[in-house]
Amino acid sequence: MNGEPQRSLQRTLLAYRLSLSLFVAGLILSGLTAFPLLHELSLLCRWLGISDPAAYETLSWLRRWLAFVFFGLQKTYTAFPFVGYGTDWLAFGHFVIALFFVGPFRDPVPNAWVLRCGLVACAAVIPLALICGYLRQIPLEWRLLDCSFGVLGAIPLFYCLHLTNRLPGRR
Repeated sequence: MNGEPQRSLQRTLLAYRLSLSLFVAGLILSGLTAFPLLHELSLLCRWLGISDPAAYETLSWLRRWLAFVFFGLQKTYTAFPFVGYGTDWLAFGHFVIALFFVGPFRDPVPNAWVLRCGLVACAAVIPLALICGYLRQIPLEWRLLDCSFGVLGAIPLFYCLHLTNRLPGRR
């Protein structure tokens, strides 16, 4: 009789930890991609057949935007390589944020507050992307893509909070 509740608890914890791991993996992957921006854009432009990023005006909107960003990064990094240091800190910030989710991974119930803070951060992505993206002249399509990271990030966190309610010791 005691075996079924124990198995149910183990399944709930497994689902919780897999979902939280997916969220943390997304944070780490986002951080890792912030380091080699110029190299990544170079590869992407070559893959898309963009051979002259300076001729970005002649391309479709997505290819034009990627070529424009690549061209801008090329020029900026050549003249002002220290600007890339900002994305190094962006990457570091992703890694530090991921560390905060170790507590909920190990002990979900008392650390549910971290999930709630993560949800607030996911929600804050939307106005940040829309407002700052507008001010920085980022195309609407790109800003909406950035907003999707907040929406998609919230899904596993909401699911983890839901599962936390099934765990013993919840408040």
